Amino acid sequence: MRPSYKDGKSKVVEPIIFIAGSAGSTVGNSEMREKAAELVHVACRYLLKERTDDSILLALVVRVIDALVNYGSLEYEEWSSHFQAWKLESASIIEPPCNFIIPFHSQGKKRPRWALVDKAHLHNTWRSSQSSYHRYRTNADVSPSSLMVNLMNDLLDLSLHNYETVRSYSGRSLTKLLKRWPSLISNCVLTLTDNLRDSKAPEHTVLGSCNILGTQTVLRHLTTDSVSLSSFIMGILESSHHESLKCQKAITELFVKYNIRFSGISRRFFKNTECEADKPGFISLVPKINALSFESNSLHWRYNLMANRVLLLLILASRSESDIHSQILSETAGHFLRNLKSQLPHSRMLAISALNTLLQGSPDKASLQDSQQSLDRPEEGSILSTGEILNNIIREDGFMSETLNSLSHVHIISDNDGSSKASYGASSFQSGSDKAITYFYFDFSASWPRTPSWISLVGGDTFYSSFARIFKRLIQQCGMPVISSLQNALEEFLSSKERSRQCVAAEAMAGMLHSDVTGNLESGNNWLILQLQKIMLSPSVESVPEWAACIRYAVTGKERSGSRAPVLREKLLDCLCTPVPQSVATSVLAKRYSFLSVALIEISAPKMSPAEEQYHVKILDELLANMSHPSAQIREAIGVTICIACSNMRLSRLFGHGDSLDVSGDVSMTEQTGSENWSKQLTDGATELSISIQNNISKQLESTPDSVTENGLDKKEEADVKRMETIFHFIIASLKSGRSSVLLDVIIGLIYPVLSLQETSNKDLSLLAKSAFELLKWRILQRPFLETAIMTILSSANDPNWRTRSALLSYLRTFTYRHTFILSSSEKSQIWQTIEKLLVDSQVEASIYVREHAAGVLASLMKGIDKDLSKDFRDRSYAQAQRILHTRQRGAKSGHSVATIHGAVLALTASVLSVPYDMPSWLPSHVTLLARFIREPSPIKSTVTKAVAEFKRTHADTWSIQKEAFTEDELEASSKRFPFNHPF
Repeated sequence: MRPSYKDGKSKVVEPIIFIAGSAGSTVGNSEMREKAAELVHVACRYLLKERTDDSILLALVVRVIDALVNYGSLEYEEWSSHFQAWKLESASIIEPPCNFIIPFHSQGKKRPRWALVDKAHLHNTWRSSQSSYHRYRTNADVSPSSLMVNLMNDLLDLSLHNYETVRSYSGRSLTKLLKRWPSLISNCVLTLTDNLRDSKAPEHTVLGSCNILGTQTVLRHLTTDSVSLSSFIMGILESSHHESLKCQKAITELFVKYNIRFSGISRRFFKNTECEADKPGFISLVPKINALSFESNSLHWRYNLMANRVLLLLILASRSESDIHSQILSETAGHFLRNLKSQLPHSRMLAISALNTLLQGSPDKASLQDSQQSLDRPEEGSILSTGEILNNIIREDGFMSETLNSLSHVHIISDNDGSSKASYGASSFQSGSDKAITYFYFDFSASWPRTPSWISLVGGDTFYSSFARIFKRLIQQCGMPVISSLQNALEEFLSSKERSRQCVAAEAMAGMLHSDVTGNLESGNNWLILQLQKIMLSPSVESVPEWAACIRYAVTGKERSGSRAPVLREKLLDCLCTPVPQSVATSVLAKRYSFLSVALIEISAPKMSPAEEQYHVKILDELLANMSHPSAQIREAIGVTICIACSNMRLSRLFGHGDSLDVSGDVSMTEQTGSENWSKQLTDGATELSISIQNNISKQLESTPDSVTENGLDKKEEADVKRMETIFHFIIASLKSGRSSVLLDVIIGLIYPVLSLQETSNKDLSLLAKSAFELLKWRILQRPFLETAIMTILSSANDPNWRTRSALLSYLRTFTYRHTFILSSSEKSQIWQTIEKLLVDSQVEASIYVREHAAGVLASLMKGIDKDLSKDFRDRSYAQAQRILHTRQRGAKSGHSVATIHGAVLALTASVLSVPYDMPSWLPSHVTLLARFIREPSPIKSTVTKAVAEFKRTHADTWSIQKEAFTEDELEASSKRFPFNHPF
């Protein structure tokens, strides 16, 4: 079927794409196809009128029409199916790249001749399908023939058929036709959207219309055609009259698909004047949508939600056109502001997204006078006009109270963990389609908090930063009227005991504190700070997470990097640093320290001001003096806060000297003088303190209950334990937060207490020591900290407490592997020698456990730390075991103690167990020698039995092959002691 140019000058369209090579022979000519198209069109009309229930014939007609209008599609389908089959069967058709005729691999793959012929035919089929597909698609001057239009109308009618099979076949064919001829899409969209508006349209017509409108071809066309876009949007929004559930579901899915794939509007849409009746303008479309977005109309709530979403999409797309954008921004922002107090949860969620997007705020509007002037001169610009409209809404009687009450309903608090479900509480009653409509792009971004949330004391996800951002931008946009309205409304919410009301009050307070609009503290007798003091001194602890998040949000730095401090940060820190009365409850003090920790964590240390440094010094002095507090919760909060404050001071000093160092690795810090001797207070005497704690606990266990008195000495011992717990909390917080890079010198000075207090009768202290140990053993230490750490660690090998030596071995196992490529040869040798000495640990108390633990560590290290050290140790242990046996065979007194013999056997055991599944050449002799110690007394006998049993277990599967590595004498000598030939 021959297309033509729109000017009518030429009837023949020249091809613009040439495919090299054969594209297949031409079958028939254009006249024959046009005649066939006429006949098929008549047949289709007849079938639709007389035999509309004959789905088989209709499906056949669809295939014939598809072959006529989408020429090349049949060849393409054949090529696609053949290509998929070829990929599945090629592995069995093609021979592998090796054979058994010649001794080497053949180059390439050998294929049979028929496979090559089939591949060539497959390629020619693809050429045939592509030869004319793109010929007219890129030329806007070419119009389809009238016969093509008739067949398109036939496919359009068939795609609305009452049989789903017919709709499916014809819909696919119509989509391919529209993709080839984009000029036909506009008429199709108008027809299909009229079906959505028609209240008498049957269900199958609506389903077919939604199926075609939801294709990617049509949705892409909407970005370039204003007529189609207007018809599409209004068709969806005016289709609420359909009562069928299938229709409603199809329309909702169509809108969600459009919402997800929305990519903007053509700029020509904004330039259409209102006098062009055939091309509706953007200004005329927005009021129509706005009229449908109010809850007062009779629309179903979901269509009201769709209208609001379209309104938001259109105004965001108009940002490039400042004149049009300014005309509708103020009314749209006011509309969504009213929706904050909507009775529909979904409308509230969408209003939150919209206001966070539309209200950009005015960061430079930092004074009361400026904000008042912006209200006095609304005609100066669009932002001022927007502020006036928003202020008129906010001044309405009871508006702010109703808004806060509505937002509190979004916070659905779980009874189990006290946290809201999902990203918003409303997610519990929102379907997937509703979430796709209400959520916006910033809901998936992590703009706040700027620092990781690792503090478990203030955990929780009930604080929504998007809510706080709304209040902040409203204050920046409108000034003091918003603050006055919030003060009046928050009086009730701050005194409420409901968790949801406390949440929304915290979000509103956070927005007020972070708005940087001055005057809010001068008016109302420092109302915000007074309210924060009341909150901090209140005995309630249920809402601590949200108020901690409020303070964290208020202290967070501004600008993209977060380096500029908010205006009220210093006043907020001054409020938090004010000591609380001594008579307050423990929960109040813990709450204050939690607030301090989240406030300090958001301060950018490199940009810290001198006043903020003084706050850190003041806080540290108080924290260091309270490290022995009787409350465990407060001790944990103190340890966390010390970690944050110390790391901030370290980084501030580092960057304050003008050094632009990369602190991603470990930073070598030089301790300052004066008031910054906090590290000495943490590390000095820590080793002696841990030894004293061990001795005191041992004395307490040995003493009778009657001899334990509550005297001054006992209180001193208890205070020492609590101080050590605080130190462990500091270590854990430093390692978990990633701030250990600037605190490594302090942490290394506390390694001995971590190792020595792993197992004590004080379960809380031991649990903290184990937690710190698990984090510390994986920490990689750079030089110069590595040398200090090695000296501290190896000195613990001589500790009289066997539990300390055992903890040392556990630490060395991981420490050595983590530093394999950093340790020097001499340092590796020192570590190895230290572990070897523990093989012959002679202390009576639990010495066997330490020896066996040392053997296990050596077996692990022999697998990869250093081949030379492993070989040297293996040879020495074998020679020593031989000397001991040789002395025993002569019958002379060897003079070797049980510990020495046991150490030699354990050294052999470590060598044997270092290769659990392999059979190196030296292993048979070691196993045979180890088996000869089976007649020694316990604990040597039990060690040999366990080692040989483990050897048998790991070599059971391949013993029939690996036993060839043993000589006859070795097998015979071993089998006398252990039945190696016994089936495993």
